[in-house]
Formats: sequence, structure tokens, C-alpha cells
Amino acid sequence: MSNVFRFKKFEVSQNNVGAKVGTDGVLLGAWTPINEKYKNYLDIGTGTGVIALILAQRSRSIIDAIDIDNNACKTASFNFEQSIWKDNLNLLKGDFLEYPFTKKYDCIVSNPPFYKNIFPIDNQQRNFARNESSLSFEHLINKVSSILSPFGIFSVIIPFEYEQEFILLAEKVKLFAKKILRVKGNINSKIKRSLICFSFDKFEVEEDLLIIEEQRHIYTQKYIDLVKNFYLKM
Repeated sequence: MSNVFRFKKFEVSQNNVGAKVGTDGVLLGAWTPINEKYKNYLDIGTGTGVIALILAQRSRSIIDAIDIDNNACKTASFNFEQSIWKDNLNLLKGDFLEYPFTKKYDCIVSNPPFYKNIFPIDNQQRNFARNESSLSFEHLINKVSSILSPFGIFSVIIPFEYEQEFILLAEKVKLFAKKILRVKGNINSKIKRSLICFSFDKFEVEEDLLIIEEQRHIYTQKYIDLVKNFYLKM
């Protein structure tokens, strides 16, 4: 079976990475607000680089992507070099919490680790990619607040069960939720994910619900509209 995930305008090799291409990353890349005023983007824990590539397709700005894992960096770097936006994509190797960033970012995105040591995973790389102990919510938020520009946004996707915890942690550093999209697999399933966009400005929160499927393999129009520019068969 091929280890390459093909999108409409780019391909993603998934060799030797802990987290493969999944719905979460595509949703985050497609949903995150894009503004022509945003000059610098940062993708935290880039993995294969898929979120950074989606942002590059949507924006003409510079996209930095950081990962601590050597194999992920090699894979993301390869994927960036194969894309038509390679001149706009920069791979940073290192620990996000310790990295000496020299600029502020207008848009920061992250599909952060979220399994709080409660789901044992056999594959060590996959475990590291999905375990919150490798990058806690609090540490993530605190570092983001220090490198986000005054008018910038911070966009994440997390399990719905952690939504309020994450929002309260962000408020401690004066980051406030401005948009929330909650995601359900189908009309009868529970809410599974929350996409949240934060800023330093306080707004009335814009809340929405996305249902992915009407029935098995039959997608809702709302989901199609969000991802149709990326997935091949949409």
C-alpha cells in the first residue's frame, strides 16, 4: 500500500512519522482564518507538514513549521520541497518550548498532543505525537502567547472534552476564544472535536457545529465546502 497521501495540489509522504494524515489536521488547515494582513505563520508539531501545506495553498505568506522529531522533520522537509510552495515553507528542527524564535507570528496553528497518559499506544513515535506529556496544553499556550503578534490568532483542534479547560488556560495569558467549531462524525454521534481560534482581543464568541457525514461515506455539504479544495474526491 502506498504511503503517500495525495491531495488536489500536493502530495504528502507519510514515511517514518508518528501521526499520519488525518481528518483533524485537514480540518484545522482548512478552517483556520486566513487574512492578507498575516505575513508570518507557524505550524507547531508539523509532523508530515500537511497543515503547513494547506496553509501554503490558502496563503501567499511565509509558513514556518517546527517539529522536535528527526524523522518528522525529514518527512516534512521532503514534502515541502516537492510542493509548488517550497519557497514559502520553512522547516524548523527543535523543541517548540525552547526554540529561540526571532519574530512574532500573525497566525499560529497546532494540532497538539492530547492523550493525557490514559491511552497506551504500542508505536513509540505515535505515542509521542499524541501524548500530552510531550507538550502540555499549559506550556503550549504560554509559549504561543509570547510569540503571537498583538493582532494575531492562535488556532487549535482538540478533543471536545478538553475545550473548557483549554479556554480557561488561554484566558490566563489574555488569549480569548473568538471562534469555535465543534465537530461530530454524524448526526447521532457525540461531539468529538473542538476547533478554537483565539486572539488577544475579546469578542463575542462565534460558535458553529460541523457534522461530517449524513450517512456512511455520504458527506454533508458543509463538510464538502470546507475541504473540497484539498481532498481529491470532493
